[in-house]
Amino acid sequence: MRVTEQRAPELRVKKWIGEDGGSIAPLKLSDLGIGPRILFAFQHWCHGCHLHGFPTLRKLHGALSSKGVGFAVIQTVFEGAHENTFGKLRVNQLKYELPVAFGHDEPPAGATLPIFMEDYRTRGTPWFTVIDAGGRIVFSDFHLDADQLVKELELA
Repeated sequence: MRVTEQRAPELRVKKWIGEDGGSIAPLKLSDLGIGPRILFAFQHWCHGCHLHGFPTLRKLHGALSSKGVGFAVIQTVFEGAHENTFGKLRVNQLKYELPVAFGHDEPPAGATLPIFMEDYRTRGTPWFTVIDAGGRIVFSDFHLDADQLVKELELA
């Protein structure tokens, strides 16, 4: 995994649910621990999120959550706000049995893109962002090789 010099911006997503589905205070990167962190951006209506993204995330969570890797999921609503609602967070959390915080990020008034997409320069969904223990973004893209990432993080 190639380490970049780009530091991960602090999360500015305002609406979150905890692993039990209840509303929680806005998450900060430090809430995800001091080790590597994996952020997954999705939209409820995104076919690729359900076909590839969530299964990859479940594999990563199963292999790495007990090893100090922190996880968060963010619904980036850059289209389809009528379908990609706050209520869909819990639906997906339960469907994929992911006991992690889920955030809901809609564009601020007058903006086109959600804050997370702007801050992290993501280009759609499903989107994986991997942050190393030093706070640097080391991966940011649509497709992630879960097996390769697990090997790399186990060697780190």
